[in-house]
Amino acid sequence: MADPMTRRRVEAKREREKAVVSRMIALYCRKQHRTKDGLCPRCAELAAYARRRVDSCPFMESKTFCSNCRTHCYRSDMRERIRTVMRFSGPRMILYHPVMAARHMAAALAEKRRMKGTAGSCNQKR
Repeated sequence: MADPMTRRRVEAKREREKAVVSRMIALYCRKQHRTKDGLCPRCAELAAYARRRVDSCPFMESKTFCSNCRTHCYRSDMRERIRTVMRFSGPRMILYHPVMAARHMAAALAEKRRMKGTAGSCNQKR
């Protein structure tokens, strides 16, 4: 990944992913924990953990979503917490952050098409 354009593209992708997960956690915390300003301590811990995971992801250039990754770098307790957040916030993102949600849906459809094209081989998760 020596190409400066590739590095910038990957860094932009990293920042977008951190923004999406932060917004999803904030939405979850506001609706489930009734916070008004900022995050509760538990959600703040999850948000910081998720940002660290994104920052250290070695597959950012080629992966779409963490759920499609061959290496699950989240601890099991944090993975369960982020799944809970995603299940709650995912469907609501279209109401609160429609552009972000549309980009995510477009990436999900592209990933489905890509995975369908490689369906002949065993377990394409990387």
